[in-house]
Amino acid sequence: MTVDSSMSSGYCSLEEELEDCFFTAKTTFFKNAQSKRLAKNVCKTVEETQHLPTLQEIKQKIESYNSREKNCLGMKLSEDGTYTGFIKVHLKLRRPVTVPAGIRPQSIYDAIKEVNLAATTDKRTSFYLPLDAIKQLHISSTTTVSEVIQGLLKKFMVMDNPQKFALFKRIHKDGQVLFQKLSVADCPLYLRLLAGPDTDVLSFVLKENETGEVEWDAFSIPELQNFLTILEKEEQDKIQQVQKKYDKFRKKLEEALRESQGKPG
Repeated sequence: MTVDSSMSSGYCSLEEELEDCFFTAKTTFFKNAQSKRLAKNVCKTVEETQHLPTLQEIKQKIESYNSREKNCLGMKLSEDGTYTGFIKVHLKLRRPVTVPAGIRPQSIYDAIKEVNLAATTDKRTSFYLPLDAIKQLHISSTTTVSEVIQGLLKKFMVMDNPQKFALFKRIHKDGQVLFQKLSVADCPLYLRLLAGPDTDVLSFVLKENETGEVEWDAFSIPELQNFLTILEKEEQDKIQQVQKKYDKFRKKLEEALRESQGKPG
């Protein structure tokens, strides 16, 4: 199954999203959901540290959520207290990612059988994902931020270390757009449930993880070599931009000098 995404001008079609999302739910995210207790279903954020909601409270919140959801993407409560639903993740990656080179697109058979096409080749190449592409995921209340990041990277066949990326929640407060980095143990679906279905109130964004010290030991030699290649390319691009800028200034100065020399004293 190929990966479908949409640009910032609009979301991808509902049919495309649902097809991909149900695959995601069936495979990566729900393997261990049934074995987790209700006490682990909800991750407490900074704002929600008072108490864990009861099953009845969760049921009421889900009913309220579904009554406001207009795109048939409501949440579903299971008998064991877990629940499933959808989140949209905006990809705002400004650096290229490492992907396998020279392999065919993923087919429906590959998706169902969980065939890892990236493992079929050792060749790697750098690739820029579309800026602000949107990916919809069908996840469980037990799905953590770490699992969401790993699932997204797997869907796009990104070979980079997941530690290079972070999931942020984007909120609107006092007329400002604010970003808050989520812990790898947070549960995005619970945050979605609390905020309601309106993505203007809360949305999720995948960005480069640029805070704190980089754990270089976590990367392989090929990854480090690829970083150097990317940095060298970025350096050359910057050099060319600066040279073009000052070449333009130089030409304007030379034109101004010629004009001033041509005028009678």
